[in-house]
Amino acid sequence: MELSHVDKDGAAAMVDVSPKPIVKRTAVARGSISLAPETVRLLKKNLLKKGDALACARIAGICGAKKTSELIPLCHNLPLDNVGVDFDVRADGVDITARAVCTGRTGVEMEALTAVSVAALVIYDMCKAVDKNMVIGDIRLVEKMKEAVE
Repeated sequence: MELSHVDKDGAAAMVDVSPKPIVKRTAVARGSISLAPETVRLLKKNLLKKGDALACARIAGICGAKKTSELIPLCHNLPLDNVGVDFDVRADGVDITARAVCTGRTGVEMEALTAVSVAALVIYDMCKAVDKNMVIGDIRLVEKMKEAVE
């Protein structure tokens, strides 16, 4: 298998996407953070001392997606059309879903994955005073789509 981020001499290289067509690209990523039941209760009732963890995590996830090319070497800087971050609070934690959209020459998978990762880290940060056993995990790409633009 040929790696796209390696040149003919084996050196790391940015992929040239200039020959690719401009299309609408969408990626959806998911992840989760496990929390103790008491932490979930505090989160749901907005009683964490640092404030509204989910609101902060949503904004941070969106900002993280916008900064992906600064965090991931060789990642293209994309003009994002939309990023959304949603949460499903369960009895034992939070499931995080991020959707990134751009109209361009390369996909937005890394932006969606970064949004989930950063959102999870913010929840961790805002809950760490009350929960020492949180686990962030299962971060993965679940959907990727392309459609022609008119």
